[in-house]
Order: sequence, then structure tokens, then C-alpha cells
Amino acid sequence: MQQLSEIDTLRKRADFLAIAKTGQRGIAQSVTPQYRPAAPEQKIIRVGFTATKKLGNAVVRNRAKRRLRAAILEVLKEKPITPCDMVLIAREGLAARDFPTLLQDLRYCLRKAGAAHA
Repeated sequence: MQQLSEIDTLRKRADFLAIAKTGQRGIAQSVTPQYRPAAPEQKIIRVGFTATKKLGNAVVRNRAKRRLRAAILEVLKEKPITPCDMVLIAREGLAARDFPTLLQDLRYCLRKAGAAHA
């Protein structure tokens, strides 16, 4: 299990595409996580955040990604998971969700996607 400080952010398009191709999904009203167990030599959790233009302008998309970042950190504080690669996709219902409901959605999705702790 990894400590909270050992989380890295995915930035390369190839990483996002690889997780989309091989990862497991969980779907909720506000978020869709794509989860893939890490390679054996990987010792950290890598998380990427994405929000499409369907969500709104840049301000709305950036706010959605900030909320997802805060939510995943909160969920991982509660119960760390084994090293993995994860992409969190903001959905249209995210802006209307209050934070506790967003956390509940994220926990549900991670459990559905097969994350180790959920």
C-alpha cells in the first residue's frame, strides 16, 4: 500500500490511451474512473484527470479537475490502494454534486472498477 505522498500525475497522452484501452471502468453520474493495476516494478500511484469541452469552458473544466484531485486525495487518505494507474474523467453531473456525494460516487466507481481497497 502506498502513502499519499507517493502519487504522481499522468501527463502523457500515450499513458491516458493505454489506460483507456486496457483498464477497468466504473461509471457514476459525476465521474468515470479508468483503473489499471501497475506494472510490477512501479511503486507509485499515477493519476490523470480529464474533462471534455462538453463540460463547459476552461474555467469549468479546471474547477472539475481540481475537485476530482481533492476527491481522490481524500479517498486515498481514508484507505490507501496498491500501486496503479488511474484516469478520472469528469462528467456533466460533477458541477451539481456536493463534495460528500462526489466522494461517495468515487468510492463506488473504484470498487466497481476493481481497485484493491474499495
